[in-house]
Amino acid sequence: MKITDDIKYIGVDDHDIDLFEGQYDVPEGMAYNSYIIIDDKIAVMDSVDGNFTAEWMDNIAGALGDREPDYLVVHHMEPDHSGGIQTFMDKYTGAKIVSGKAAFNMMKNFFGTDYADRQVVVSEGSTLGLGSHELQFISAPMVHWPEVMMSYDTKDKVLFSADAFGKFGAGDAEDEEGWACEARRYYFGIVGKFGQQVQALLKKVSSLDIAVICPLHGPVLNEDLGYYLDLYDKWSAYKPEDSGVTIAYTSVYGNTKMAAMMLHDMLKDKGVEHIEIFDLARDDMAEAVEAAFRYDRIVLATTTYNGDIFPFMKNFIDHLKDHNYCNRKVAFIENGAWAPMAAKKMKDHMEGMKDITFCDTAVKITGSLNDVSEAQIRRLADELAGIQG
Repeated sequence: MKITDDIKYIGVDDHDIDLFEGQYDVPEGMAYNSYIIIDDKIAVMDSVDGNFTAEWMDNIAGALGDREPDYLVVHHMEPDHSGGIQTFMDKYTGAKIVSGKAAFNMMKNFFGTDYADRQVVVSEGSTLGLGSHELQFISAPMVHWPEVMMSYDTKDKVLFSADAFGKFGAGDAEDEEGWACEARRYYFGIVGKFGQQVQALLKKVSSLDIAVICPLHGPVLNEDLGYYLDLYDKWSAYKPEDSGVTIAYTSVYGNTKMAAMMLHDMLKDKGVEHIEIFDLARDDMAEAVEAAFRYDRIVLATTTYNGDIFPFMKNFIDHLKDHNYCNRKVAFIENGAWAPMAAKKMKDHMEGMKDITFCDTAVKITGSLNDVSEAQIRRLADELAGIQG
């Protein structure tokens, strides 16, 4: 695929993968992106997952014909982007490898060698001339590994953004929901913990005239870049993207589920436009986390279990905490047949999250719904509907 006159896409699609990074469901597969800049000197931009090395090497040869690459630029050492390094370096013995010092340290850990005699070590502000193209390197530590670098091609105004601006899904997969849905789930799962570092990166690239963003996952972005940059700014600043309510529940015998569904229907009747509801034991946890960060309000509904909260709810709250959940309004629905403790325990688990405001209305169920708990749900629906952003 042609990106510009001199830059081509040489990545691969993975339709065999079921879980990305061992935990994220990817029914539409995954793209491992790689690019090549063809100038007086030739630079290959990143490798791919090791299972697809042969296909990637064929793509390189197909793009170059009888020429050979001069450089392999490594922006990120995660194995889904570095799996072909050894094969590349073994075949193209005249090529040098370009990366930061931290990445070369990782290479030795992964491959037993750091290619010391073939290194070009770059850091913030370094440049690499290829002829009419020049790469400017940008340090991006913890977006989302410590060694991450990005580079900017000054001629074609292309930002090679490593894992930033990536999304789930193979490149040839149809995406009826648009870029943001799977990009959001990807961001908050993979990068979301490191909002401060993403904010620092956005400040660095704000001065660049960017025409194209080439990430290591997902589609090449070359239209309406302000849309993607604005979303990354919101996500990394932990600002709610939309006014809406996430309802996350666990239920053993169906009573807590009934309360969650009742609240959902009441909110809908009151005109709340965006409401998403998740059964944490059955639905994709990553999608529930995505929704929690997308909207400005969340309701956590669960049973008391062994004097604490149900395990799936505890896991969900841990995910929120690990990804710096903040700046949201939170409500609780608890259930307990003889000693309801879930609301207190959920609140305890959320201690330390910044700028969390708790709703005044609490819903307590002691077994099954009754007139008292149903009235509490109505009051909670009134409160949540009355604070729409």
